[in-house]
Amino acid sequence: MDTKERLQALSEFLTTHRARIQPSEAGVLGGSRRRTPGLRREEVASIAGVSTTWYTWLEQGRDIKMSVQVLDRIALALQLNEDERQYLFMLALEQPAPTTFVDHIPTVSPALSRILTELHDCPTIISDRRCNIVGWNQAAAAIFLDFAIIPVEQRNMIWLLFTRKELKALAVNWHDFVKGFLAMFRSYYGQYVGDNWYSEFIEQISEQSQDFRAFWNQSDVSSAPEVFIEFRHAKVGKLLFDLTTLQVQGRTDLRCSVYTPSPGSDTDSKVRLLMSKLEDQDHD
Repeated sequence: MDTKERLQALSEFLTTHRARIQPSEAGVLGGSRRRTPGLRREEVASIAGVSTTWYTWLEQGRDIKMSVQVLDRIALALQLNEDERQYLFMLALEQPAPTTFVDHIPTVSPALSRILTELHDCPTIISDRRCNIVGWNQAAAAIFLDFAIIPVEQRNMIWLLFTRKELKALAVNWHDFVKGFLAMFRSYYGQYVGDNWYSEFIEQISEQSQDFRAFWNQSDVSSAPEVFIEFRHAKVGKLLFDLTTLQVQGRTDLRCSVYTPSPGSDTDSKVRLLMSKLEDQDHD
């Protein structure tokens, strides 16, 4: 859209959301009778800490200067959710809003658990924005590691790739494998610049692995790398996979990494054979 159309859309968006907020919800006293629903412009301006004139111009769709900090205060004043906040920034600045983060332990929903189960022959791992492994299926445990016996604080895909010798031996094209994951990790690192966890983690793993330091310095970035993987598994031999990573929509910021047996290979039958052997062991 052109500038005029974009600013008109911004005007309509701000007006609509201001009208939705009751004064009591914003901590504003009732006062005199209101001719229009929701908050007044001067009330939004006061909550956001800007002048009424400036906010009026913003809501009128004038082409004025705006900063990230002021737009964030406007978003808070209008009680926007994250998707609405991103929409506000795209209309106002034509760029995404800085990503906010909440430091909490993500959980795998029943729907995601069902997906893990249904992808029986495709090793699948659910990870969070720090690449911590929070869910996996039996195929992933069979091909990679039994993640259940890994201490929770070490159950991080980046950490395991650079510190576990069996994973380095597993991947024939290990360099491509880890580069894809690091590109995704760096993408998260750039989004969550306010999260000190990343700096602490990078410092810790740099002390543990010279390989990590070398790959990290290459500075590759990708939010969803697609990688062809060749594994040499001790029990079933050569395995060929296409790795596809999918972002799980919602506030949890989870990612689903699916290793699909490559077409034309016998990988799918080998995975089924391996899974069958493991199930027989469990029954013994």
